[in-house]
Amino acid sequence: MKIIFFGTPTPAAVCLKTLIGVEEEIIYVISQPDRKKGRGLHLTPSPVKELAIQNKIPVETPEKIKDETFIKKIKSLNPDLIIVAAYGKILPKQILDIPKYGAINIHASLLPKYRGAAPIQHALLNGEKETGITIMQLDEGLDTGDIILQEKLEIEPKDTSAILLDKLFAKGASLLLEAIKQIKNGTAKMIPQNDLKATYAKLITKEMGKINWAKPAEEINNQIRALTPWPSAYTFLDKKMLKIFEAAVVPLSEVRKPGEVIETKDQLIVACGKDSLSIIDVQLEGKRKMPIADFLKGYTSKLPVIFS
Repeated sequence: MKIIFFGTPTPAAVCLKTLIGVEEEIIYVISQPDRKKGRGLHLTPSPVKELAIQNKIPVETPEKIKDETFIKKIKSLNPDLIIVAAYGKILPKQILDIPKYGAINIHASLLPKYRGAAPIQHALLNGEKETGITIMQLDEGLDTGDIILQEKLEIEPKDTSAILLDKLFAKGASLLLEAIKQIKNGTAKMIPQNDLKATYAKLITKEMGKINWAKPAEEINNQIRALTPWPSAYTFLDKKMLKIFEAAVVPLSEVRKPGEVIETKDQLIVACGKDSLSIIDVQLEGKRKMPIADFLKGYTSKLPVIFS
């Protein structure tokens, strides 16, 4: 089976590596253009592009996938199947209609729940206890295509969006192989989604990271986990952004004002609308990320009575 693979970040590279390890023929790889990264802002290829180059697979990074020249190129390759894994752009119908078996996508939720761009973050924000991975047929809608395979995954208390992404795509890579097998032998069961049960996971913005200490500690902790590593949950210290990457809920029986700093000796505990949070890892604007014990050595005297 001739396959064209669309993908960009490290989890997508895990899926591509799995495909390379079996007998399927990856004839072309499409990824996002190189981006400037690091202090020197050097142009850096995506993990998927790097893997394709390492394995001598032709790779292209188009700026515009609706470009007629690009679409003609895909047609000329005559693929049997297109696989999409965290590519970062929506494929137009002109491309979806090219392969014999259409295009399939790895989506990080149990569809029709959490359709959209940020299913993992919203599952964590909402305090879900489980999520999952879906292999689905792509159509013109937003994650509305038929479901081929699904598998559930329990969400662990310390899972962040980054950790959960890696877990889900590792599971998705093996599920992808089974989906390809079923498509090839004609046993794939295309299950239509129930649109009445659909929920949506909108794009994450930096503004969503601002902590409201009047909320329950558990809700704020979910926010921290969901927005790690990006854009990060944050509060302010001396008008500088203080990012919080990890925390733990601490029961609080006494009445304290939301945002009130309760303890700063060996740990930083902040009162919330319900219970409190023990802050574990932070990064002050302009400084490196550090454990709270290291942070307190230099900033205890500067801590406010109450975080606003």
